[in-house]
Amino acid sequence: MKSESMRIKEISLRQDPDLRKELALLARGCDFVLPSRFKKRLKAFQQVQVQTKKEEPLPSAVSQSIPTFYFPRGCPKEKVNIDAVITKIEKTFSQFPNERATLEDMGKVAKACGCPLYWKGPLFYGAGGERTGYVSVHKFIAMWRKILQNCHDDAAKFIHLLMNPGCNYLVQEDFIPFLQDVVNTHPGLSFLKEASEFHSRYITTVIQRIFYTVNRSWSGRITCTELRKSSFLQNVALLEEEADINQLTEYFSYEHFYVIYCKFWELDTDHDLFIDPKDLARHNDHAISSRMIERIFSGAVTRGRKVQKEGKISYADFVWFLISEEDKKTPTSIEYWFRCMDLDGDGTLSMYELEYFYEEQCQKLDNMAIEPLPFEDCLCQMLDLVKPQNEGKITLHDLKKCKLANVFFDTFFNIEKYLDHEQKDQISVIRDAESEGQELSDWEKYAAEEYDILVAEEAAGDQWNDGYEAELSPIDQKASALKFHLDKRPFFEMPSPLGDINLDEYEDDVEIL
Repeated sequence: MKSESMRIKEISLRQDPDLRKELALLARGCDFVLPSRFKKRLKAFQQVQVQTKKEEPLPSAVSQSIPTFYFPRGCPKEKVNIDAVITKIEKTFSQFPNERATLEDMGKVAKACGCPLYWKGPLFYGAGGERTGYVSVHKFIAMWRKILQNCHDDAAKFIHLLMNPGCNYLVQEDFIPFLQDVVNTHPGLSFLKEASEFHSRYITTVIQRIFYTVNRSWSGRITCTELRKSSFLQNVALLEEEADINQLTEYFSYEHFYVIYCKFWELDTDHDLFIDPKDLARHNDHAISSRMIERIFSGAVTRGRKVQKEGKISYADFVWFLISEEDKKTPTSIEYWFRCMDLDGDGTLSMYELEYFYEEQCQKLDNMAIEPLPFEDCLCQMLDLVKPQNEGKITLHDLKKCKLANVFFDTFFNIEKYLDHEQKDQISVIRDAESEGQELSDWEKYAAEEYDILVAEEAAGDQWNDGYEAELSPIDQKASALKFHLDKRPFFEMPSPLGDINLDEYEDDVEIL
């Protein structure tokens, strides 16, 4: 009877206010010794708590099935009949000797796989054809079956075909075999067969344009997501349909390459295929400020050891510069110039940074006997133009929302274009911005104008062109001019083999004849 009453008493200690108070003090870290009368109470309290927890039923777990929402290799569509595709491929390979396909045969294989024609190069190299010069039916089927099982859209398949083992992205060198095949087989580039010295330069230009447009992260690695969001694969498909390569102005145009390279060659006085700040400053008759030239060579928008060690940039870097300089409305060009103007790298353009670049513009205007606008007035105009979200600083997001980002940038570091904007009335400037997307881009306009000038210069003193050019179509005229230029001005010696092409460092040192 006594033991029963003691048990009831100990259990009731859960309600003991003194014990609860002492436990609260202990929980707060108070340093004291419990009196002996509390030790028994504490032990009884702990035992009751353990028994209570064991008796409490656990809540029933509610299981929910969350559908898959992340598909890094493409969202699977309706089930693909892989066996039917494999059967079609086997039938195609049966047409080749020993069921082995060479690179020339891969166009038929690409069609059997349901791919655009100019996937033939990636398909050939993805199956290991570069090692033996051919691809066997068994090796190709094993490779393609694996791709169909794991890659569910064109972007994932293209990445898988060209990427290095163990990677899930493409670097610049991965595009070389694909583009070399385009150069060798596209009818719009047939005249280059006799001018192989131009191959590596054209390939370098196209690769830089691909990364300029597609690699939005500036990482130097094109991922599936970036490729999927771009128009590159659509342009690859158009290579089959468009015989005139110059119509594909976004990546593959030879005319655009011709303009870029000629501009570079004019600046590269020692023809080592690298230019220093003095060379670049001569672009467009010293229109770009020296402070901006310094920022370009600071490494803000360039990569590679040459910039840091020798203060030079390569032809590949020049491609980015020229496209950004001539079209300041694209996302990449806005990012390019924003990085240059952001001196402290804090992600915003402060009033100090704007004044730093505007000071040199004022000096140039004074030298031209033109009274410059005071910085305070210029600043008010630019803030009205951009309309930043936060007062006193301009962010990259602000400039991307502004349709007149080109006017903003030219005001601070390009004196020639700044004066051109000043001569236009505000209404015409706004009208030009609103008509964006309805006509050619600024870069396409510039490239077309410069190409016509270059062709005219080449043809000016040549009697063979008199009376003959009028009989040619516009496309034939340009092709004839290109062939003539290649005959008259061989820029380089024979290039190194395909595997030795270096996108950044060229050691050729020859003069224009």
